[in-house]
Amino acid sequence: MPEQEGRFTVGPAEAGARLDAFLAARPELGLSRSHLQRLIEGHRVSVGGCPSKCSHRLAEGDEVTVRLPEASGLRLEAQDLPLDIVFEDSDLIVLNKPRGMVVHPAAGHREGTLVNALLYHCRDLSGINDVLRPGIVHRLDKDTTGLMVAAKSDDAHRSLADQIKDHLVRREYLALVHGVPPAAAVVEAPIGRDPVNRKRMAVNWEHGRPATTHFRRLEELGDFALVGCRLETGRTHQVRVHLASIGHPVVGDPVYAARRPDFGLAGQALHAWRLSFHHPRDGRPLEFTAEPPADFRRLLEQFRDQKISGREGWDSDEG
Repeated sequence: MPEQEGRFTVGPAEAGARLDAFLAARPELGLSRSHLQRLIEGHRVSVGGCPSKCSHRLAEGDEVTVRLPEASGLRLEAQDLPLDIVFEDSDLIVLNKPRGMVVHPAAGHREGTLVNALLYHCRDLSGINDVLRPGIVHRLDKDTTGLMVAAKSDDAHRSLADQIKDHLVRREYLALVHGVPPAAAVVEAPIGRDPVNRKRMAVNWEHGRPATTHFRRLEELGDFALVGCRLETGRTHQVRVHLASIGHPVVGDPVYAARRPDFGLAGQALHAWRLSFHHPRDGRPLEFTAEPPADFRRLLEQFRDQKISGREGWDSDEG
């Protein structure tokens, strides 16, 4: 993949932001803050034509240029892996991701990812992200199931990224949670690395990025509940962190509900069931739905049976 260049103009609402934070908030780049900091330190980012520091404070009208290095010597393997394709045309592909599939290659996951499968299935994918994430506009955690959209062209990628930034992409999830939350709630709490355990995310008021999740209780299930979740932002582990922060972690979550029974699930009972956006080429509205996987549905029925039978809770050593 040849070297690419991105150019951005600082708007009024972005004046005063740090350079690294400004770029980390650009969905069209799709790069982590740490990755961007390495690019800045390597003099691959300039403001007004001059290399700058990560901590440089931007002014309205500043022109920021990012040069993404050529990924020489790095090739991803196209793999013939099963894909549950919900919709596909020449611009994009919508998939129902299974549990256990990592979205893009990273340390410890060089093969068997959604990107490996997409490279086999699609002749072209957008190249806006780095070489490890072709076509990826947004992500789901490894053990979160459900709907994702990937872009086949740079124009489609830019359009979808802009729609996400402008809150025009509607992403709705179903979750089975511990306890019974309020009928409806909005959690507005910034998410960042947990200062104690860097492998976790947490509500971090000092260093977190703004995050908003809307919750609605769909069904009370004794000691559990079925909850609908709608994202306004897309931070790492957002739904899982926000639910845990209000005392209702997702059932089966190995990170944020680690001391609670998992009922035999191989990951959190969280499913991206509805996805809607406008087509990047002609602007027509598109909406897709996908039912939860079999283990999610099985556990939901168990919780319903528990409520009907009047059982008070579950044994603590289940799962």
